[in-house]
Formats: sequence, structure tokens, C-alpha cells
Amino acid sequence: MTAQRMIAHGNVGLWSEEFGDTAHPPVLLVMGSMSQGVLWPDELVGRLAAAGRRVIRYDHRDTGRSSVVDFESGPYTWADLKDDLLAVLDGYGIVRAHIVGHSAGGLLAQWVAAEHPERLLTLTVIGSSPLGAGEGRTLVRALTGQEPDEHDLPYPTAEAIEFFTDAAADPPGPDRRSQIDFAIGLGRVAHGTGLPFDEDEQRRLEERLYDRARQPGSQAGHQRAHAADPGAEPVGVLGKITAPTLAVESTYEPYKPGHSALIADAIPGASILTIEGMGHTFPPEVHKLLADAIIAHTQ
Repeated sequence: MTAQRMIAHGNVGLWSEEFGDTAHPPVLLVMGSMSQGVLWPDELVGRLAAAGRRVIRYDHRDTGRSSVVDFESGPYTWADLKDDLLAVLDGYGIVRAHIVGHSAGGLLAQWVAAEHPERLLTLTVIGSSPLGAGEGRTLVRALTGQEPDEHDLPYPTAEAIEFFTDAAADPPGPDRRSQIDFAIGLGRVAHGTGLPFDEDEQRRLEERLYDRARQPGSQAGHQRAHAADPGAEPVGVLGKITAPTLAVESTYEPYKPGHSALIADAIPGASILTIEGMGHTFPPEVHKLLADAIIAHTQ
């Protein structure tokens, strides 16, 4: 069973899609910053549903088929994105769920786990950074060429820093072709160097993402949301998380190398899984291993 639904949260509409039997345990998939929910691969989602999970993925505001926000008249912060997650659960009438977050989606999932422990069955974070540990500060310092200090998280790889530095100096044009070509280059960096990169498949994916967006480029609102309140994340709360937690690390993580291990260290009883060859994306080679890990953790 597959069904799409728009979830209302105030004046924002959040596109969502549900898979599997509604009687099965719910798994909410939360994608990262500036990213559409369909970046959770269909094969991965299908494996979870086939294993007896009710799987839901959704587009953040300002991405995909969800509402485009006029930031000037209706500014928002990352706390609002966190509340969107809860609104999706409420929209489906779900009291407690297994929450799986990727990248900044994992940060939002940690935030909910710390503030609303009653809403979680389990927590899974993939390629994420520890909540409240200053990921934004670390990224700024890395991109401006500053040496890391004792307050920084591990820096992105040299290849990732070079890509974003070059993009800032020579940004892509606003036309469809330029935006898609840029996204393919970004996808190559995010993929890492551990597994072969399929440029043709990446182009098909980026074309799909561009064409299903209500307003291509609106995802930049997430950057403005962080800038609007860079200190929104609670600090020092990971030790309060009680949900059984799995942190997934990859051996070729370009953006947040070693960050998942820091999450596992900070959350009582958390376990860590390292996936060989994976970067910051979900290539076909890791779908089964990742699905099996999520299925085992959400028993």
C-alpha cells in the first residue's frame, strides 16, 4: 500500500508518502537539510515495508512538493523544522514511532528524542552530527581555512571543502541545466570515493528532484533558517535521550567524518554500525545492509 498526503502545520503544507500496512510499527524517515524526502531510495523504503514496517517519508518545508515559504513575511528557524517532524506524526495519528534521520534529519531526530522522549520507539541517525555540538561553527571555520580547535567537530574532507569553496567563488547559474550540473557535482562529492559513482543515475535523480520541486532553489530557505537563530539547538541534552539508539557511520563520509561515533558516545546505551564504502548518500550497494540494520533495530 502506498499513499500520498499533505500534512497541514500552521500555514505550511508538508508533502508525505506512506508505504506498507498501517497496522505495522511506524518508521518515520527524516531527510537532511535542503533535501527532499524522495532521497530515501525506493528500494530501501520497499525493503522496510516488506519487513513489516509502516514507512513514512516527507518533504521538508521549502523542498519538493511541500510549501514554499516567503521568508521575508514568514521567517522560520530550525526549531520550526523540528516541529514539522512532530506535525507529520500528528497528521498520521501516530503517538510513537521509530524515527530514522539522515544528516541534518538525524539532528532533528535527536532534538525530538531529547525534548519528546514519549514520541519515540527507537532512534536511528545516519551520517549526522551531535545535537548542540556546533556543526555550523565547525563548517564555517573549515570553509574559511581556519585551523580546528578543541571546540570543533572533525572537519569535512579536503575534497568537500574544495568543492564548496569553489562553488562560493563561482556559483552555478539559475537555469535548469546549470543547477542540475551543479547538483551532480555535489552528488559526486557526497557519494565519497569508496564505491563507483554512477553519473548517469545521478543525473536522472537530479532531474527528478528539480522537476518535482514547487520552486527550484527554495531549499536555500533552510540556510536562512539556521542564520535566523544559529543557537536554536539545545546543548548538553544527548545524555538525556532514552530511546534505544543506533548511530550509522560510513567509512567514506565526506561531510561529517567521525560524527556518528560522537553521537553514540554521548547517548547512553547507543550502538554504532560502520558501513564500509558508503559516503554521505545511499547507493544501491548499501540498501540491503542499511535496511537490515534498521529492521533489526526496530524490532
